[in-house]
Amino acid sequence: MNSPSQLNWNGDDPCGQSWQGITCSGNRVTEIKLPGRSLSGSLGYQLEPLSSVTNLDLSNNNIGGTIPYQLPPNLQYLNLANNNFNGAIPYSLSEKTSLVILNLGHNQLQQALNVDFQKLSSLSTLDLSFNSLTGDLPQTMSSLSSIRTMYLQNNQFTGTIDVLANLPLGTLNVGNNHFTGWIPEQLNNIIQKDGNEWSSGPAPPPPPGTPPVVSRNRNHKSGGHSPSDAGSSDGGGKKSGIGGGGIAGIVISILVVGAIVAFFLVKRRSKKSFNDVEKLDNQPLAQHEVHEMNSMQTSSVTDFKTFDTSAAPISLKPPPFDRRKSFDEDEFSNKPVIVNKPTKVKKTVTAPANVKSYSIADLQIATGSFSVEQLLGEGSFGRVYRAQFDDGKVLAVKKIDSSVLPNDMSDDFVELVSNISQLHDPNVTELVGYCSEHGQHLLVYEFHKNGSLHDFLHLPDECSKPLIWNSRVKIALGIARALEYLHEVCSPSVVHKNIKSANILLDTDFNPHLSDSGLASYIPNANQVLNNNAGSGYEAPEVGLSGHYTLKSDVYSFGVVMLELLSGRKPFDSSRPRSEQALVRWATPQLHDIDALAKMVDPALEGLYPVKSLSRFADVIALCVQVMSVVFHLKFYCFSE
Repeated sequence: MNSPSQLNWNGDDPCGQSWQGITCSGNRVTEIKLPGRSLSGSLGYQLEPLSSVTNLDLSNNNIGGTIPYQLPPNLQYLNLANNNFNGAIPYSLSEKTSLVILNLGHNQLQQALNVDFQKLSSLSTLDLSFNSLTGDLPQTMSSLSSIRTMYLQNNQFTGTIDVLANLPLGTLNVGNNHFTGWIPEQLNNIIQKDGNEWSSGPAPPPPPGTPPVVSRNRNHKSGGHSPSDAGSSDGGGKKSGIGGGGIAGIVISILVVGAIVAFFLVKRRSKKSFNDVEKLDNQPLAQHEVHEMNSMQTSSVTDFKTFDTSAAPISLKPPPFDRRKSFDEDEFSNKPVIVNKPTKVKKTVTAPANVKSYSIADLQIATGSFSVEQLLGEGSFGRVYRAQFDDGKVLAVKKIDSSVLPNDMSDDFVELVSNISQLHDPNVTELVGYCSEHGQHLLVYEFHKNGSLHDFLHLPDECSKPLIWNSRVKIALGIARALEYLHEVCSPSVVHKNIKSANILLDTDFNPHLSDSGLASYIPNANQVLNNNAGSGYEAPEVGLSGHYTLKSDVYSFGVVMLELLSGRKPFDSSRPRSEQALVRWATPQLHDIDALAKMVDPALEGLYPVKSLSRFADVIALCVQVMSVVFHLKFYCFSE
């Protein structure tokens, strides 16, 4: 796509041609300030390589979607206020050690504040106001040694604010949350506190060793910022660089206007290509970034370092590792996933606090004693039932088969629940509860009214309408983002192992939610269970040969799902002629033939799709289902109608 007309940008050199909103130092762009330009779409995923950006201001626009994990690494000033961002605040902000001002106010951000503030010692202004953030304030906030201004008002935070007691704050607004407890004496003169649930009466004495009350210096400059303005200034004018192609890329991938959607591109690279990338790093940034972004046109990109994982217990948190590190392909490409059954050690397992523990009686009542009428589906690990509770809430209950998780593994089940409960992504089905009684193991998930993608594509009823092209692309994008979260954000990476259309649930807006995430990564004999149910058409060829699942095999399965979306066919259909029964084998030779491609498109679309989008979609499918033996990269690939 071309640069948005309202910016009047010409050419591909932002520095030489003086693009509006761009500040340069030599041939490197040092600041991108585009507030109030009526920009829409979503923020791109090719931002981390822009290592010279120090000031990114996209405030007061209409940009939506989630804030990407791959942000420029050396940001000092980040202002995304007054947009339509949703989802969680990315953990990767924990690594932005140069941040001075962070303004994410007036968006639609949700979930707990999962940021480690220990490394943000330079942060002076933090604005998270007017969102829907939940949970307690993280203890690491006590490490904000330079903080002067903090706006947390109009969220859904809970717990106490004791963690803020000894910070050098001059302005603090925590109004309209669900905070409880007493207000620390140190904050009494600076806090705006209305709309909470504070305790009344005298506060209890501080524990021994508590630091004395710190006097406040009110002569700092940041005290007068309004919540929406914090972070929108130049912040002192420090400048240091990104290249011309970087800004061309950021505009192409950030300012995604209209009906632009994105999905995964799998690209194989040999060792030579890794060396080529390293050589490019030594070229002037403007040259190689322009070249790369021009070659990808409208793409917004996320790299995944793919490596095999074992069935070690998952303790999930976003990774603090250096994403720029180069991996030796041989080191990972020849390592299968070995499932070693861990030695049994007697341990005390604590039930997770963030999910509800249900009794078997509660679930029996809600599911009609697990009646056939409430059965939603049956998979490799058990059956799923619709559960309606007395308060009107509807949830989905997965009853794990005893052959998958024997009765004597209650401690293992609780640990499994604890790990799965840490998975939080808009496109991953949320675990809300569990039950472990009388040798039975059940998981309680959020319920999605439109059912599974499999049923929508292959078992339509009289009332359902066919999925339009935009909805199909939206689903592909959502599952791509779910895979990005599981593969790239979780540490260690989570191999799903069971990606199929039946495990993709659709809400009323046709947003996809990947179910069973994390389940197969922890159950000791999951590989054996899945291999026993092989033959569905989703398994990568290397899984059939070795029995081992990897991040690469997840990508293959994702490609099969995309083929379903394109063709409307099942991955394996014995009712079709023998040459057409296996979808991948039948479709792959036709993906690059535009005439053949048009004939294999789902007839339910009635020809209503953009030809260019269809071609790009097919290109990605072809790359996903290739058998690869080297480290490969998943990339978002945008296309316009």
